[in-house]
Amino acid sequence: MTGPAPEDTQAGGTPVAEVLRRGEMTLHGRIAGSSNATLLVTCELSDEELLAVYKPARGERPLWDFPSGLHRREVAAFVLSELLGWGIVPETVERDEGPFGPGSVQRFVPEDGTSHYFTVLEDEVWHPALRTFATFDVVANNADRKSGHVLLAEDRLWAIDNGLAFHTHPKLRTVIWDFAGDPLPEGAAADLRAFAQSGADDLAALLDDREIEATLARARALADAGTLPEPDGERDWPPYPWPLV
Repeated sequence: MTGPAPEDTQAGGTPVAEVLRRGEMTLHGRIAGSSNATLLVTCELSDEELLAVYKPARGERPLWDFPSGLHRREVAAFVLSELLGWGIVPETVERDEGPFGPGSVQRFVPEDGTSHYFTVLEDEVWHPALRTFATFDVVANNADRKSGHVLLAEDRLWAIDNGLAFHTHPKLRTVIWDFAGDPLPEGAAADLRAFAQSGADDLAALLDDREIEATLARARALADAGTLPEPDGERDWPPYPWPLV
């Protein structure tokens, strides 16, 4: 699964990232069901207008195992997806200002509200994409890949809600275990090795040095293994998020 680089994706004649980063933001309301403040907004720049999801830092619920600033991890997930060339995370930027202060802004993908991992799993046409999602989550060390964080929209799958990721300690919690033990998607090992050799400078403003090095190490280890991991039965917490959907 590949996707365009952030600045190449257009909203009319303007890169999507620029509309999200600089567009005048109009707040519409809170998106239900989120543990942190997750707001539906419109970003308007010149004649371009985009629906987006705004997650202000001040709306984050404190966590014992993750530092504040989860919005930067949302942006880091998008950057990682682009560095790998997989294009599975909607365009996401960091903004220093907004109705409730600094936060992340992600292009809203128009899904129908009925699809999620467990529904798309039933159709084998989506299995290659889901293997890519599973590979991505291992590298990002995603601690909260619920079924509802996999969306079917625009005739493809998207990975959203990526804020609980990039911890230095093993934290993988996901519903995507159906492909455990399978070979990595075609070309994924080469993508992982290229990323691991790059140094990931684009992540430097979003993650600390230890988190970046841990991400690079996971990419190298997964490329060397060549297969998706099995759940770790020796951990003292379940490998699934809760709730599952």
